[in-house]
Amino acid sequence: MGEAVEFFHSNGFSKVYDEAHLRMPSEDTQSGAWFEEEIDVDLKWSFALNRVLHKGTSEYQDIALLDTKRFGKVLVIDGKMQSAEVDEFIYHECLIHPALLCHPDPRTVFIMGGGEGSAAREALKHRSIEEVVMCDIDREVVDFCRRYLTANKEAFADKKLTLVINDAKAELEERKEKFDIIVGDLADPVEGGPCYQLYTKSFYEQILKPRLGSNGIFVTQAGPAGVFTHKEVFSSIYNTIKQVFKHVIVYTAHVPSFADTWGWVMASDQPFSVDAEKMDKTIEERIDGELQYLNGASLLSSTILNKSVSQTQVHKSSLDFTNNFHASLLKNETHVYTEDDARFIHGHGVAYRL
Repeated sequence: MGEAVEFFHSNGFSKVYDEAHLRMPSEDTQSGAWFEEEIDVDLKWSFALNRVLHKGTSEYQDIALLDTKRFGKVLVIDGKMQSAEVDEFIYHECLIHPALLCHPDPRTVFIMGGGEGSAAREALKHRSIEEVVMCDIDREVVDFCRRYLTANKEAFADKKLTLVINDAKAELEERKEKFDIIVGDLADPVEGGPCYQLYTKSFYEQILKPRLGSNGIFVTQAGPAGVFTHKEVFSSIYNTIKQVFKHVIVYTAHVPSFADTWGWVMASDQPFSVDAEKMDKTIEERIDGELQYLNGASLLSSTILNKSVSQTQVHKSSLDFTNNFHASLLKNETHVYTEDDARFIHGHGVAYRL
């Protein structure tokens, strides 16, 4: 009889498979356990577990914190990998530092989501920062990340961090002050999930943009951006933001634990540019400690998308991000995110199952 393997499925239940037949494990066994994420109806991604640290369903989301053999501690929300201990620095450095480095003097940051604390951790590395507001809707996610993710312990304790448990849309509507940087560290848009409305044109235009200062920059994670996956939500998020801001840049990086290339969109009404040499100098002047992934050259290269995604090729040592450059990027995308016409990646949130 073959070895039993346990797969933890995105609906919060588990099944145990044997090569010959189904059988349940004993209560204390974790040997041979695997987590399985359904990326699409015909594609799954699984990884071996040491143990399950937390599984539960909050008011808003299914939540799991897993100790994996390959990727360390892994946060999973609504069955989707959010970040992994061994390579989350790739995602979070790309999410946070380009916008702060392109801003002339960043002092205030508002993070939508970010409950695990990693985005705040990266923002707080900048010497000029006076306040980081992290607004996450789910207290349960925040509480167990504070408990288990030791890499962010100092960030959660930093006096510059203001932690707010609220819907980011409502929070921004209520606030009067403006921010230098607003960050979308949100879960991917899934049907029944808590945050797809934070990817819509009306939100960007009517609520978010008015809360940015004169040189303000908005940046958001924008989902899978690979050769076969960029049409899911990445191209639509880009096209939507392009309707609202004058200057928009897209950039990507491969994140091993996501099993894909990931995308970000950065936007402002003020022009911004990336020069590899100047960016390295700015990193040295502004940031405490060493970045593990990002430098001037890697940031510059991340903005040059492969031909199948961008339909354009650029060969420069530095780029000025203007409308002329972006006119050809993702040129075939016409979809604009609205509340009534949203795109979703594969999967479902808690509300969908109610």
